[in-house]
Amino acid sequence: DMKYAESQYNRAFVAKRQPGSAFKPFVYLSALERGLTPDTIREDKPIAVKGWKPENYSRDYHGPVTLTQALALSLNTVSVRLTLEVGPAAVAKTAYRLGIASKLDANASLALGTSEVSLIELTSAYAPFANGGNAMTPHVVERVRGADGKVLYARKPDNLGRIIEPQYVSMMNQMMQETLLTGTAKKADIQGWPAAGKTGTSQDFRDAWFVGYTAHLVTAVWLGNDDNSPMKKTTGGGMPVDIWSKFMK
Repeated sequence: DMKYAESQYNRAFVAKRQPGSAFKPFVYLSALERGLTPDTIREDKPIAVKGWKPENYSRDYHGPVTLTQALALSLNTVSVRLTLEVGPAAVAKTAYRLGIASKLDANASLALGTSEVSLIELTSAYAPFANGGNAMTPHVVERVRGADGKVLYARKPDNLGRIIEPQYVSMMNQMMQETLLTGTAKKADIQGWPAAGKTGTSQDFRDAWFVGYTAHLVTAVWLGNDDNSPMKKTTGGGMPVDIWSKFMK
């Protein structure tokens, strides 16, 4: 219950938070661009990286899975495997290309979204998946009209060019659609609209995210406490998906 008069801190633009699994699309895109496909099989089984043992949220393992299943179910071990396969630096580079501006630590844990980003960065980095692969820059003012209705200012279209090839955009959309059909965002419900997206939950439930989109609109929902204290088992597939569905409708 935060009143704007009490705190004018803009959480969407300024706050940096861990995206958790909402970062995984950059991992998967990096893998597709290096020749893997949504049907490529990888093992979901325990993995150790220099003493670090990332686990799945559910702590169970599915064995051989397609990349589509692994992304939809948000299997951590597969994301880590893919990151090691293409190299953490390549994943960071993909994220920067799509519009992440915060400094990313190019190590294996990048696979699970441990580097902090802002809500505006993450939302705009998903836009190329929704718009067919084109770069865009976030902006607030579209046009300004005078009292007489005359347009005093109109923002010029971005025309920044293509940053994802069409075949990879369609593969990513196909995979992220599965999140809403059989994966962690099954509760997302905007009937009659093809939609896609990704949930994210950071460690100890400090952040819960859902970034989802249709061909017309990309919307990200983030929940968390300002002091970064854990929430009560709030996951990206829970309340963020509910809020997103209501807003999108």
